[in-house]
Amino acid sequence: MTQEIKQSYPEAYLAIDEATKNTEFSMASDVLTCSLLRTLAGAKPGGKFLELGTGTGLSTSWILDGMDNEATLISIDNDSNYLSVARRFLAQDKRLALECIDGGEWARQNKGLKFDYIFADTWHGKYLMLDEVINMLKPGAFYIIDDMLPQPNWPEGHQEKAIKLIEDLEKRNDLLITKQCWATGIVIATKKGN
Repeated sequence: MTQEIKQSYPEAYLAIDEATKNTEFSMASDVLTCSLLRTLAGAKPGGKFLELGTGTGLSTSWILDGMDNEATLISIDNDSNYLSVARRFLAQDKRLALECIDGGEWARQNKGLKFDYIFADTWHGKYLMLDEVINMLKPGAFYIIDDMLPQPNWPEGHQEKAIKLIEDLEKRNDLLITKQCWATGIVIATKKGN
């Protein structure tokens, strides 16, 4: 077995990847992570999905590729320049709602919503407002984060934040978690039922 992805990439992915090269966006999700996101999306037919941190839409295209026709995805980002790339290639997908808003503001405005799958790829829902976002998970829902292994673009002191986040997740009684030292370092959690 190798880590090579032999299945087809989402149709929009390569175009988004090319358009991303013309921006200053440097936080793209690893393609192995994207493949996992697609696989996990396939486990939630008709599900309600949330992506915190659209970027240019690279990971968004993989999540959409795994979703069925009844599922919906809300993807948010606070950078309209990056979000414009995602809109150019993904806005025609009726299952997708792209929102340009600060993650914390969005979480406060939508705290009553419940999701089957949350990919927290930005500060909010990961390093900020963790409890609020975890509370948006339905029982059995996935909570997914990446970039938990040291990354070359991490600012000084960020590794300590990542270590603390993992410790906080491990202490929670409402999640079952698995840490994977694979790709960029991934945590997959499932919300426990009552």
